[in-house]
Amino acid sequence: MRAVTRHYNRETFSELFKLAVPMVVSQGTFAVMIFTDRLFMSRIDPTHMAAALGGGVALFFSFCFFSGLFGYANALSAQYFGAREWFKCPKVVSQGLIMTIGCLPVLAFIGYFVADLFVSMGHEPQLAELERTYYLWLMVGSPISLAKVVFSSYFAGIGRTKLVMICDLCGLVLNIPLCYAMVFGVAGFPEMGIAGAALSTILSTLFALLLFVGCFFAREHRQTFRVMESFVFDLGIMRRFIRLGLPAGTELFLNVAAFNLFLLMFQGYGITEAASAAIVFNWDILCFVPMIGLNIGVVSLIGRFVGARDMNRTNEVIFAAFVMGLGYSGLIAIIYSVFRFQLVGFFEPPQGEFEDILALAGYMMIGLSSYVMADATIQVAGGVLRGAGDTKWLMYASTTTHWVALAVQYYVIKVAEWGPRASWVAFVALLFAIALLFSWRLWGGRWREEERLLAVMAE
Repeated sequence: MRAVTRHYNRETFSELFKLAVPMVVSQGTFAVMIFTDRLFMSRIDPTHMAAALGGGVALFFSFCFFSGLFGYANALSAQYFGAREWFKCPKVVSQGLIMTIGCLPVLAFIGYFVADLFVSMGHEPQLAELERTYYLWLMVGSPISLAKVVFSSYFAGIGRTKLVMICDLCGLVLNIPLCYAMVFGVAGFPEMGIAGAALSTILSTLFALLLFVGCFFAREHRQTFRVMESFVFDLGIMRRFIRLGLPAGTELFLNVAAFNLFLLMFQGYGITEAASAAIVFNWDILCFVPMIGLNIGVVSLIGRFVGARDMNRTNEVIFAAFVMGLGYSGLIAIIYSVFRFQLVGFFEPPQGEFEDILALAGYMMIGLSSYVMADATIQVAGGVLRGAGDTKWLMYASTTTHWVALAVQYYVIKVAEWGPRASWVAFVALLFAIALLFSWRLWGGRWREEERLLAVMAE
């Protein structure tokens, strides 16, 4: 009770809520876009739905390193904002865009090799071809997505999360009808199937990016942050960006690589298992992505207070974030557990057998309902550590656990052949292990030592 009284601050709770809720909505728009793609694909057949999952995960794997690196614009902008060095905030955007242009040849190189990965992982020919089509279309739009990451992270860092929410909502409003029209060939569009789902996502992302650019050059923002003076190469800011963002990008890349390889192995069981995974991760993403929104709010607020050297407020942020995260995920856990078969049945196609998919996906939904609170713990603790610049530890701890778990999955799936249910249990155990590890680091307190914070802020 004393800890609650000491760390509860209504003002901090309200501030985090105002920052996080728009980002939850914003990240939720991304979840709804993915959900919509897979839902429309399920109306064709389970193979198309599984292809949307496999191709989408492969896409995120291909550019997630850069997404993690550029996403550190959130913490960087927040730290400068908290230190009242406002003129440096838009320079973070300039450095991010310079790196975005520089990564284009690397993205092309990655896309060339990853496109053939689906066949080599033993996927059925029809599934592999659909995954490849979806993946290559989305890779064409990846530079647009990365530029949008830079702008949205910047605005989140300076506390303009409502603006981020509005821009992303506008993209979603365009995406849903456009996706339907391009997939099924209505309103004058040709019937493009899975390629139409990918192309509609690219066009909607471009629309949102243009809105961000317009807000960046808006008169009030331009004058307050001296935007027109920011279009320079700043070696000090670039060094901080790379030094602190590189571990974040590396962590995300290695973790997504491990998850992608696990998913590809799991899909290798067959269409039933691949479709079941697509359904369960569809519901997972509706919980996980809003937690990413809370994570972004935590990173922004922790970064601001670290920049201002107000460590008492960081304790208040931690308390408020855990109340929000565990409260939301606990409610979701109950819903997913009680209504698991109804939620799985939502994706039943108009034709074809569905009983085996319903049984396996229903079992997997129990695992999902058990780990959503662990996910919330990971997002809150990771957000605090990332906002405070403890990115190297996060990289080492998170990637080690993910790759050890991948080795376990290889043994379960390929060597012991214990089946998809045993593999799913191992996946759930991984998330609980990471939650415990992150909590240990958070409460240990080494990330808040003065010499560490000075090193974080040094250019």
